[in-house]
Amino acid sequence: GFRALDCDSVRHYVAARPPLQQRVGPPASVDSWTVREVGDGNINFVFIVEGPAGALCIKQALPYVRCVGESWPLTQDRVRIETEALAEEAAVCPEHVPAVYLYDKAMCLIAMRYLAPPFIILRRGLVAGATYPRLAGHLAAFLASSLFHTSAIKLNTTAFRQKQAQFANDEMCRLTEQVIFTEPYIKADNNHWTSPQLDADVAALQSDVAAKVAVSRLKAAFVGQPQALLHGDLHTGSIMVTAEETAVIDPEFAFYGPIAFDVAKILANLLLCYFSLDGHEAAAGAGSRQAQREWLLATLRDTWTGFVAAFTRLWDAHGGAGDLYPAALAGPAGGPVLAALQADFFAQLWGETVAFMGAFVIRRLVGIAHVADMDSIADADTRAACERRALHFGRRMLVEAAAGFTSIEALAEAAVAARSA
Repeated sequence: GFRALDCDSVRHYVAARPPLQQRVGPPASVDSWTVREVGDGNINFVFIVEGPAGALCIKQALPYVRCVGESWPLTQDRVRIETEALAEEAAVCPEHVPAVYLYDKAMCLIAMRYLAPPFIILRRGLVAGATYPRLAGHLAAFLASSLFHTSAIKLNTTAFRQKQAQFANDEMCRLTEQVIFTEPYIKADNNHWTSPQLDADVAALQSDVAAKVAVSRLKAAFVGQPQALLHGDLHTGSIMVTAEETAVIDPEFAFYGPIAFDVAKILANLLLCYFSLDGHEAAAGAGSRQAQREWLLATLRDTWTGFVAAFTRLWDAHGGAGDLYPAALAGPAGGPVLAALQADFFAQLWGETVAFMGAFVIRRLVGIAHVADMDSIADADTRAACERRALHFGRRMLVEAAAGFTSIEALAEAAVAARSA
């Protein structure tokens, strides 16, 4: 049955399972193994077990939300979802996901590759001022591969519906619906923000009819538009990086939903970092983050354009076999019908992506879970100034969508203008 592990019992758990034990060290070395609990997320416990032969990562899901406690129960089936989502991702882009060594259903636990230093959580690297020249290409490849290959553009609709059922993730989806699409727009106990500086801005948001209409439209898409298997929580805290590698972790929110949701979440988190940089410069000196600022905008642009290009290449190569746009209807790659279908698809996707970006920016400023990019700005007035610019820009993206931002280039230019407004 299930029992919650701690640093001591994790050691014995690994030692009792030879396939795991062999990755850490011989049985006689068990007492010398080191175990650290490193989970800095809101939900799970994560242990790193190290010994003379190597290391591995143990992730265990407790039956509640870690950052709240037992008063907020949460399904442990999320561990199965995460394991099966990692398998789906590894099948199409193994270079960007950690290898899984063991799934223990009873213990609600996954053992997987330890992404050892110099791997770092992307958000930590960004807050420290780092840039990652290969990140945009890696994100574009991961998004295109994981989303295309699980969509009905590639699959027949029988397999597509079977996967929808396999990845039904009700409790995690309901959590998302609550904290992203509802609570930021109402008075809710979970909400918090830099107060009193942003009190008037939050009051305006919570009485904003257009924002409530726009976010409700997004919630309807989240609930009723299953297009592909989403990671479901693809922010800069769910990505580990080095100068050369990118690994996407923690797909426990995975479910079948709108493609724009995943794409928008990572772009919105890059944008939040962009708007935070003035606060970090206030402490470190004017211009100290200018190179990073320019890199973030380039990464924003290149992730979107690279994703569209990679997704289109996969569609050209494999789309005729799927049921959504069969070859008999769409014609060959390079032909006028397929080109028109793709143009229509990406135009709709862009508008949804912009609007979702707005919702993600807003929830990280006034909802339950914020980002270290902003929270690590020590001076409250300086932090609030950065957050206000981001909040107003997020509201524009949410409400105006493609009508206000016709392209990724236009959005990047508008972010520059918003920063200096």
